[in-house]
Amino acid sequence: MNYQDILYEERDQIAYISINRPEVMNAFRGQTVEEMLHAMMKAGWDKNIAAIVLGGTGDRAFCTGGDQSAHSGQYDGRGTAGLPIEELHSAIRDVPKPVIARVQGYAIGGGNVIATLCDMTIASDKAVFGQVGPKVGSVDPGWGTAYLAQVVGEKKAREIWYMCRRYTAQEALAMGLCNVVVPHDQLDAEVAKWGREIVEKSPTAIAIAKRSFNASTENIRGIGSLGMQALSLYYNTEESREGVRAFLEKRKPDFRKFGASKA
Repeated sequence: MNYQDILYEERDQIAYISINRPEVMNAFRGQTVEEMLHAMMKAGWDKNIAAIVLGGTGDRAFCTGGDQSAHSGQYDGRGTAGLPIEELHSAIRDVPKPVIARVQGYAIGGGNVIATLCDMTIASDKAVFGQVGPKVGSVDPGWGTAYLAQVVGEKKAREIWYMCRRYTAQEALAMGLCNVVVPHDQLDAEVAKWGREIVEKSPTAIAIAKRSFNASTENIRGIGSLGMQALSLYYNTEESREGVRAFLEKRKPDFRKFGASKA
């Protein structure tokens, strides 16, 4: 695959996958997710690769989720909701090696979900975390909700989704959303350091450990599959479309005029 939306590099037995769409805060469209999925599977099953680093180019954003300009009822690719995002989430969990999120800026919406799903997250002191779905007519009804609750606890997860607030890197560290926070100019050195430490460890032992960790939350895969079907239906409603329109028009959405949800 000739990558257009991502950068891929292998260095010192570590694979680096970076969303390369800084002009839209590294938001992903259908093609972006396809490329990330391809790169994840390429690196994930290469026996010469010990760890995978997911990141975003530029200083502003790790990833800000789905590109709303590519969203008109459905996103612009394949998959239940027009994005093969479920497959990417599964790949992050299924590859038998650690996936590290390198968060240098905004990890918002679907970007926050990806950072949460990664085995470990290393953040710059300039990083910002949070959800945005209910502000733009969307939600992640699986890993982004149920698994988030496993990471930060039920009360905090509900706060994150219901309130759509933004959290500093230190706040994210305190709630367990990241493993460490370092000065911005030391981020790459810290990521490389963690990668080198993984290179020295037994790949089979790590693969078994990852499978074991995943087993206790594997039921969330089924929750997410069902939830994505519901999300696809939701995207075709005027209530959801109002969120997209408001985002593109840079105004506050008026969801209530379409009636309260009966869910």
